[in-house]
Order: sequence, then C-alpha cells, then structure tokens
Amino acid sequence: MATESIDVTTAPSDGAPPAAPRRRIRPADVGWYLLLTALSLIVLFPIYMLVLRALSNPLAYVAQGQPLHPVDIEWDVFAKAFTEADLGRAMGLSLVVTVIIVAVQLFTAVLAAYAFAFLEFPGKKLMFIIIIGTLLLPIEVTLIANIETIRGLDWLNSLQGLTVPFLSTAFGIFLIRQGFMGVPRDLLDASQLDGYSHFRFLFRVAAPMTKPIIGSFVVIAFLGAWNQYVWPRFATDQRKWQTVQVALRSIGSDRVDRLNIGFAAAILAALPLLALLIFFQRQMIRGLTAGAVKG
Repeated sequence: MATESIDVTTAPSDGAPPAAPRRRIRPADVGWYLLLTALSLIVLFPIYMLVLRALSNPLAYVAQGQPLHPVDIEWDVFAKAFTEADLGRAMGLSLVVTVIIVAVQLFTAVLAAYAFAFLEFPGKKLMFIIIIGTLLLPIEVTLIANIETIRGLDWLNSLQGLTVPFLSTAFGIFLIRQGFMGVPRDLLDASQLDGYSHFRFLFRVAAPMTKPIIGSFVVIAFLGAWNQYVWPRFATDQRKWQTVQVALRSIGSDRVDRLNIGFAAAILAALPLLALLIFFQRQMIRGLTAGAVKG
C-alpha cells in the first residue's frame, strides 16, 4: 500500500525559533527618521553648547572666535562649581525645600481631590471653582502680601518661609481629582459594604488606580519647586539661605575668566531633574495619556 508524503514545515533542528519576516523599509519611514533626527539635533544643540562652554577656558574660547569645539579644556570645572562656588550647599538646601513642598503638596492635593471627587457637602462646586480660579493669579499678585506676612512671623531666611506658602496647590487638586473621577463609583459603594472607611478606600483603591496621574503630578511639582526663583529671591537676604536657582545668578559672573564655572553649575543643577524625568518617564507618559483613548 502506497503511503502519501506530506510536506510539513518544521522548526529548525537546533530548536531555534523561526526567523521573523523582515519589515520592508519604505521611503516614508526614511523621511520620518530623517525628520526626527533633525529635530533631535536641534533640541540637543543648546545642551551641547552648554557643555562646550563649561569645559572650555572662557578667555581662550573667545580668543579663537567661539568655535563649535572645546578650547583649552578644563576638566576640573565641575569640581570648582560644586566646591568653590558653594553649589553643593545651595543644591542641598533646594533638595530639602523641594522634598518638603512636594510631599506636603501631594498629601493635601490627594485629600482635597478625594473630597471633591467622592464626597458630597454644601458649596462643593463653588469651592472647587474658587480653588481653580487661583490658578489665574500669578505669584507677583500675592508676592508683597506674602513677604509682609513672613516678615511679621519672623520667617525671613528660614525653612518655613521657603516652604509654607507652597504646601498646597490648586493644580494638584484639579489634576488628581480628574484622575479620581475615572474611578467607578460602584467601587466606593462596594468597599463601603465591605466595611472600608474613606481613608482605606483612598489608599487601597483610588490612589493605586490613579498612580500614573499621581506620578505625573510628583514630577511637575518637583520641577516647579526646584526651579523657583522669584519667591526665594525675596524671602531670603543671606547667602546661606539661597536656593540653587538664586545661587546660579551669581556663580561665575564676577570675573570673565570664571564664566565657565557658571555654565558648569547650571549643568550640575539640572542633573537631579534629569534623573527624576528618567525615573518617572513611564508614569508621566501614562498620566498624560490617561483617558485619551477610550475602549
């Protein structure tokens, strides 16, 4: 009896998975890659120039016509910026101030956002409108009144003077409240049937479900607190209480041959922000795109 031969495609004998089909590169893809590369170069060019000016000797760099390459490189310029220019003290103070502001802002914003999202009380809508309305007020509007207040409380040149005016934020309340609005109300009803209190539901259910938005707020709050200049400039008049952004204004600006120290200090001051953005990049992307696609 004749047997039929069946052509069966099998995996390679060495057990390796079959090779995936290659994707054809279209001209349109090449165009997009070239465009993105050009945009990346445009964005990175100022950073390159900042590093170049920091490493180059200021007098030699100007004497050679300010070329696009380092001149007479000074590798110890970052150490000079951190020690001689007292940048380490300013960054340490800014870190303490920023951590306090971000931590308390997160706590107050989460509690207030939960109240506006899940609780019912008289004047809720009006109060929320008033809080959001404060976003329209720039810091210059309340600057003089707040400065007089901290002077009256003897908080000038103090940690509480640098932090207390920023321990709550309308933006954080609005952002996190929008995230809580996406939590199904049925979950709250079910949790109450299981004996959950509001605090337990907040920290066990609502907050974990809105983690990307909360992470985005942490990054935004950190950037805002670290980059503050106007308020620390007026709330302090002693060098030891100057935050990093105020200190950058004077570092390396007293002598022409020390200008590169100012550029190096600016790079060092940006490193904590860069590390934060890298660490929280996924949370930021998820938070900014939350609710953008509905399935």
